[in-house]
Amino acid sequence: MSERNGGGESFVRVLGRGDVLALAFGAMIGFGWVVLTGSWLLDAGVLGAILAFVIGGTLVVFVGLTYSELVSAMPRVGGEHHYAWRAIGAKGAFVASWGIALGYVSVVAFEAVALPTTLEYILPDFKVGLIWTVAEYDVYLSWVAIGVVGAVAITALNYFGIRPSAIFQIIAVLFLLGVGALLVFGIFFGGEAANFQPLFAGSFSVSVAGILAVVIATPFLFVGFDVIPQSAEEINLPYRQIGAILILSVIMAAAWYILIIVGVAAGMSQPELESTSLATADAMGNLFGSAFFSNVLILGGVAGIMTSWNSFMVGGSRIFYAMAESGMLPAWLGRLHPRYKTPSNAILLIGGLSVVAPFFGDSALGWLVNAGGLGIVVAYFLVALSFLFLRRNEPGMERPFRAGRGPVIGIIAVVLSVGIGIQYLPGMPAGLGLPEWVIVGAWTVIGIIFLLRMDVPEYDG
Repeated sequence: MSERNGGGESFVRVLGRGDVLALAFGAMIGFGWVVLTGSWLLDAGVLGAILAFVIGGTLVVFVGLTYSELVSAMPRVGGEHHYAWRAIGAKGAFVASWGIALGYVSVVAFEAVALPTTLEYILPDFKVGLIWTVAEYDVYLSWVAIGVVGAVAITALNYFGIRPSAIFQIIAVLFLLGVGALLVFGIFFGGEAANFQPLFAGSFSVSVAGILAVVIATPFLFVGFDVIPQSAEEINLPYRQIGAILILSVIMAAAWYILIIVGVAAGMSQPELESTSLATADAMGNLFGSAFFSNVLILGGVAGIMTSWNSFMVGGSRIFYAMAESGMLPAWLGRLHPRYKTPSNAILLIGGLSVVAPFFGDSALGWLVNAGGLGIVVAYFLVALSFLFLRRNEPGMERPFRAGRGPVIGIIAVVLSVGIGIQYLPGMPAGLGLPEWVIVGAWTVIGIIFLLRMDVPEYDG
């Protein structure tokens, strides 16, 4: 373990296989599966939606493979920060790290909004005490309070050590898996075979368009496997296994989404899908003939919010720590707590942002998450590029996990990242609007200020 922060402090290696798998899988399974499954089925049909996730999951595996090789070769907290620094220099490392940081912070902030929003489905009348209206969204005191309490709890959980965070993650993921298993069981209890029609949405051209629409969305749903490299110095496993677990987590997430699609299809007819706003919860209720089970599924969605929130707090605090430790951000962000061995200042910074987030309501935070997605794609591109550069420039570098013999996987990952990034351009299906570009612009300006002030030497390993 390293001692690079001036005080002789170092991270503690306490995370085992289950901990690492729960962190990555839980990060990828947020709340999207609860609210989006109905639209996937309407856009692509049952078999079309499944095919879209097979394709999307396969594409993400290529990006994951580049991460797997690099994390096994450079198991350092901060992940892509070190890969890019070694491969393409300090400026490239800053861009990759700053991009992924925007993604992590935006997700953490949004989860503080997603939690009270989700609870509205179970407690529709709990909002009292109107504070103000932001972007046409009424913000209530009781609604804010739930988000703030959640933010404080996740911040405290991470502040007091990676071990409590990992234990919480495992418990929440097990509950999430239990809800998923219940939905699958419901297929045999109350599913209707007739509901699986249509297998595809319309004519060949319409079906292809629908499948592509779902494929485009899948990479954003798989964001989170990269949390594993962020906590590499806290993982107590052979380096080769870290890379293998990363890929396993992506495969598990793909399997999860496919099973959810099958479960919802079994429980909802086409007309019902068209008339519901929350198909996954309604499908669960239909399968068991009770609204109680709809609420159980919503609680599973809450568990997904918490696992994603917890994972991205881990990832975000570690990337800030790595940047500060290398002189790219203020030094106080690069300090470990002497007792808990966590980047406590970085955790408090991100936690503070998540405490403030609910006061801006749902609409404004949606802009932040969309902008953060672009930052994550930029990081993916630079990691894939680093993979290719290191393969060419350092062929003898020890790689306990090797992603193929040649550069093919890296090339595919680069092309995939560029293809995803194009989707954010105006006029594209996932094109960002003016508010999102303002956020990206502001984050870029702040980054340029730090970039111009930093004086970072060559990578020293």
